[in-house]
Amino acid sequence: MFCLKTINGLFYFEKGKIMIYSDKYKKEQFKNVYFITGTATGGKTTISKALAEKYGWLRYDVDEEFDRHKSLSNSKDNPAMNKTFKNADEFFMRDVNEYEKWLKDNTREQLPFVLDDLIKLSKKQKVVCDLHLLVEEAEQIADKNQVVFLIRENNENIIDDYCHRKSHEGFNRFINSATDPEAAKQNCNTVLRKINVERCNDIRNSNFFWIARNENSTIENTLRLVEEFFGLIKTEN
Repeated sequence: MFCLKTINGLFYFEKGKIMIYSDKYKKEQFKNVYFITGTATGGKTTISKALAEKYGWLRYDVDEEFDRHKSLSNSKDNPAMNKTFKNADEFFMRDVNEYEKWLKDNTREQLPFVLDDLIKLSKKQKVVCDLHLLVEEAEQIADKNQVVFLIRENNENIIDDYCHRKSHEGFNRFINSATDPEAAKQNCNTVLRKINVERCNDIRNSNFFWIARNENSTIENTLRLVEEFFGLIKTEN
């Protein structure tokens, strides 16, 4: 069994899956947390914001916490989180396999910090969490009625969606600072699409509730489906 240590916990590989092994993380500790996860551009941010606003819950966005978590990490236990890049060319023009591995490692290394936060924050309040969660990770930390996967399949231009979001203005400036911005966008898009396809397949083959976003999807309809699943409103006949 190969182990990957982190500062807050221990991951290990079992039958090709990454598992969390720590007595710190029990499902009971996350009973007040609603997990909104899924793939890139699936609608996680929009729906988690809508839920938080409507029900007065605390919204927790993993991406917004990254810099703080990085300050608590160290390069030995969290090498991906602490990897530095000289410029946009070095960041975006990496080999796609190396780039993909870094993105996955980065997310996995941050997860223990996220879980620690959620345990503390949800003791006396409901929390809706916008995060990147693998199926096998979700299985270990939450009951199925607490998790919704939002996916978007066949999205050929993930990077365009990213660059046009107001919340991603910094990312947009950074990628456009590359020597060849279009090449940087193409390389990044290739990696994101590869991860998207893989995760969509895993989610569709899981026992979790998922909603696929398409050209006919609306925020209102998606929110209603999520509310019905969480038991917040009655299911329409």
